[in-house]
Amino acid sequence: MNQGYLSLVLHAHLPYVRHPEHKEFLEEDWLFQAITETYIPLIQVFDGLEQDGVPFKITMSLTPPLLSMLSDDLLQRRYLRFLDRSLELAEKEIQRTRNQPDMHPLARMYCDKLNEARHLFVDRYHHNLIQAFRNFMEAGHLEIITCGATHGYLPLMNLVPNAVRAQIQVAVQTHERFLGVKPSGIWLPECAYEPGIESYLADAGLDHFFLDSHGLLFAQPRPRHGVYTPILCPNGVAAFGRDTESSKQVWSSKEGYPGDFDYRDFYRDIGYDLDHDYIRPYIAVTGERKMTGFKYHRITGATDHKEPYQPQHARSKAAAHAGNFLFNRQLQINHLAETMDRPPIVVAPYDAELFGHWWYEGPDWLNFLIRKVALDQEVVALTTPAEYLKRHPKNPCATPAASSWGHNGYHEHWLSDKNDWVYRHLHKAAGRMVELAQTYLHASGLQERALNQAARELLLAQASDWAFIMYAGTMVEYAVKRTRDHLVRFTCLYKNIRRGRINEEWLADIESKDNIFPDIDYRVYS
Repeated sequence: MNQGYLSLVLHAHLPYVRHPEHKEFLEEDWLFQAITETYIPLIQVFDGLEQDGVPFKITMSLTPPLLSMLSDDLLQRRYLRFLDRSLELAEKEIQRTRNQPDMHPLARMYCDKLNEARHLFVDRYHHNLIQAFRNFMEAGHLEIITCGATHGYLPLMNLVPNAVRAQIQVAVQTHERFLGVKPSGIWLPECAYEPGIESYLADAGLDHFFLDSHGLLFAQPRPRHGVYTPILCPNGVAAFGRDTESSKQVWSSKEGYPGDFDYRDFYRDIGYDLDHDYIRPYIAVTGERKMTGFKYHRITGATDHKEPYQPQHARSKAAAHAGNFLFNRQLQINHLAETMDRPPIVVAPYDAELFGHWWYEGPDWLNFLIRKVALDQEVVALTTPAEYLKRHPKNPCATPAASSWGHNGYHEHWLSDKNDWVYRHLHKAAGRMVELAQTYLHASGLQERALNQAARELLLAQASDWAFIMYAGTMVEYAVKRTRDHLVRFTCLYKNIRRGRINEEWLADIESKDNIFPDIDYRVYS
């Protein structure tokens, strides 16, 4: 018998970025990089485990914006163009580095990996990566959970309760549309919680969610076993808490594994290193330099001096770090099991994009860890929160504390002097959306199209990503523009609907641009 459980939770999310009005758009690279560097490598790891008969259970959120982008024909075609351009650069790099013994094998490695990615994307899954994750779900390896419809920060939307409800209901509907089943769990956007949110989850048929550590540790009453068992909210919805120790070992670039000097340096990229004329076809159309994914150096140290990257050394280090992580979980679970009346569960949640994109060796580490858990020991077993609840349905009852996993643990990232201006507009728009839904409950035809588009524009404006980017100070101009554009479109729709004068040509134009949630029903706000 295993002494306890480890639950690995990967949160896969990107903001909805799709610009058919431009031939190329820089921010669409966020998706293309994540597909190449995270989602395809994770699929390859899961494929390898399945082929070798290695049992594994992992939880993964696929957020509605990500599902919508992965399924979009335009973005699929643009990703293939991105991939082919990267392969063209790879061939040039093989030639350019032919007399550089430290760099040439790396250029060949990147070319091989890109060809593998293209084969998987085009030949195996016919541009539909959602099917890959769905296959692992149906095989029992992957528990896929949902998130907010557009990753809206729920505690800062609660002045209009129907706006919170819509974020949850539309998310569940989108999940079922793409994956064929209703989700049982949800990753609350930014793990942001305040008491009462669980009522919206129960209404949508969700039975568990995740919180940062202090959300459980400061619950009322305080849980006897801290974050190592779930707690049941008064309405029966379960809350799982993040284990700080296991998170920091993987997440932190300073104290955790990703900062090891043998690992690939994320920031040293040929998009910034090489001659501008050579690299120009592979950077932004404006000529602005950007990441290409071709990185030839390891972290080396805290200075600007970087040594060549050595993949085998890095892979060996990933294996060692996987062993160290498992050793620490064994000690942790053995200690917890001595004092608990049920097997402890250690919940280790991470942004999925950490694995491969930010931490290049992350997929290797995950692969080694899963194999070690399955083959080398009997203390720790992998499980999912849904499976744990089936085995151990009786858990302590408590009300979690307001919390998030942002800086300082509360709302600071999303409500500061850099982004607080957005909320009065979001609240006003949400109130107006409820008004429209209740006033025009039986709309049809052009009016119904306009009401559905108003709901889309509101949801897109509510994405927590924009406020976070404003706070962080990266791509601020784009985040501000996206927020304003969606709010302006919503306001125009609101006024046109109220006046009974809807411009069908303009409506068709914004429907083609902001085409997320094609089956949305604006009545979700009523």
